[in-house]
Amino acid sequence: MEKLFYFSDLFGVAVFSITGALMAGRKSMDLFGVLVIAVITALGGGTLRDAILDNHPVAWIRDDTYILVATLAAVGTVLWVRLTRPINETGLLVADAFGLAVFTVIGTEIALQHDTPVSAAVIMGVMTGVAGGVMRDVLCNEIPMIFQKEIYATACIAGSLVFIGLLELGVAAWIATCLSMATVLLARLAAIRWRLSLPRFHLLDRI
Repeated sequence: MEKLFYFSDLFGVAVFSITGALMAGRKSMDLFGVLVIAVITALGGGTLRDAILDNHPVAWIRDDTYILVATLAAVGTVLWVRLTRPINETGLLVADAFGLAVFTVIGTEIALQHDTPVSAAVIMGVMTGVAGGVMRDVLCNEIPMIFQKEIYATACIAGSLVFIGLLELGVAAWIATCLSMATVLLARLAAIRWRLSLPRFHLLDRI
């Protein structure tokens, strides 16, 4: 099971690194800028989570494979786009959805390993999933996806709760992991496809 989470974590790093590289490319950054944005996107959420949980040293300091995967994914993205054609907005959103699904479940699992209550585990899952993307968008002068109208953090909350619930029911960890990731991914893709959103709060001035 540990290997499943490890390789899933590396997959999430690669996917989020790709989204960071794509966003940097949209802003016409040089190669160094692309690498910085890609690495921050890939590792930002996990770093913040580990810092809050006092899980030291953080993953990419313990294991430099994380930095290597993030770097290779970013460079590979640059080469792919140069040799083929630019990836459109939908491609960026779909790649982000995959990373979101993986990191949400991994963040929740790591929090549970630290014996946190359910509420904290859900928050850590959401933070792992969205924090890197928030950092990416802020550095690229974009409104973070989590603050836009489409369902984003809500998908993470749903996936995290599904994961915790399945474990409580005694479902095998690998099944719970796959189903929870699928929950986040499908919820996010549905939001992208049909522009699903939560009700908005409008504060109107009273006359």
